[in-house]
Amino acid sequence: MRLGTSSALTHGSPEEWAEKQRSLGCAAVVFPVQSDEPEKKIIAYKEAAEKAGLMIAEVGIWRNAMAADSEKRRENRDYCVEQLRLADFLHARCAVNVAGAFGEIWDGGYRENYSEEAWKETIAMVREIIDRAEVKNTYFTLEPMPWMIPTGPEEYLKLIDAVERDRFAVHMDIINMISSAERYFHPEEFVDECAELLGKRIRSCHIKDVHLDRRYTLRLEECGPGDGEFPLRYYAERMHGIDPEMPLILEHLSTDEEYLKYTAYLKEVLNGLYKML
Repeated sequence: MRLGTSSALTHGSPEEWAEKQRSLGCAAVVFPVQSDEPEKKIIAYKEAAEKAGLMIAEVGIWRNAMAADSEKRRENRDYCVEQLRLADFLHARCAVNVAGAFGEIWDGGYRENYSEEAWKETIAMVREIIDRAEVKNTYFTLEPMPWMIPTGPEEYLKLIDAVERDRFAVHMDIINMISSAERYFHPEEFVDECAELLGKRIRSCHIKDVHLDRRYTLRLEECGPGDGEFPLRYYAERMHGIDPEMPLILEHLSTDEEYLKYTAYLKEVLNGLYKML
């Protein structure tokens, strides 16, 4: 397993970026340069990662491909295609986005996200992006969300079958799917379900934690590793069992200091599982 973070950390050059990632204990990275930036810059970061032995786990997209405004939707889908092509050029494990929201907030929860229209449009969107990008070295993936397709492993598998594209695969964010008391109180069983249903289709994973607030009604809060109750080592062991080179990416922290703190915690908890460079 290869640990990584979603942060580029503060740095002044591609070489310093790569060295900081290595010194943190990372063996995988999220690529920090976008497809609309200069080609020279993209190549410099690509070469720095290769020289340092860092796997490029993900190219992030994070745009609403379902935007209500037709011009914005077209613009966002074009960006999806270009980011997927960038991932292909980099031989990244995947490019990742969320399916998109049928409302004002790009990643927000709306009733319409659960409609038959949303299901059909998600299938069409994934097909369009993959067909336009024509990639051979990477995969397009959707990060599961608590209020957006796909919300769980069975729905993800159903989506894969419906899309019918070899270059559509799985991005695993287990905490995003802890959206019920049943999943929270039976986490090992849920990890097993995800591993058994999605298995070799998983290209990259996020790692964080979840905490149950004791106030009513059900309040599940994302938090840093160790600040919640999720069995992180068990999760990592199952993902490692699927692929010993699986990237495990820490995300959603605010400062370099927080990334240093929580990466140190993960290295302690995952001792013996993660790859050192």
